[in-house]
Amino acid sequence: MATIHVDVVSAEEQIFSGEAKFVALPGESGELGILPQHTPFITRIKPGAVRIEKADGGEEFVFVAGGILEVQPGTVTVLADTAIRGKDLDEAKATEAKKLAEEAMKNAKSDIDFAVAQSEFVVMAAQIAALQKFRKK
Repeated sequence: MATIHVDVVSAEEQIFSGEAKFVALPGESGELGILPQHTPFITRIKPGAVRIEKADGGEEFVFVAGGILEVQPGTVTVLADTAIRGKDLDEAKATEAKKLAEEAMKNAKSDIDFAVAQSEFVVMAAQIAALQKFRKK
């Protein structure tokens, strides 16, 4: 079975490095699915879940808060703004952060304040959705 090497890294640490049969993640224009020998490309990614079907049959799940994806025929590299392993996601913490972002949007005194709060809201909503998807597995 053909595999592709996958690296998922954030500014803080390397989250995953290994061989995979398939990778799915939220691209800028929609969900992307990547198999070995995929056509090379680079794109931005949106906040959401990265699902890695590992070569050994297992599955790895990572939440990314956006970033860049580079695909080469033998390598997939996800450079994430923030990345959290699925098992480390905290739904209560994400729900609280989402509520705080909602409040900040309501109380924003400028367009910039609103945009910052809205960005945080979108990331937390995506994190909660990703966590729910992870728990269904």
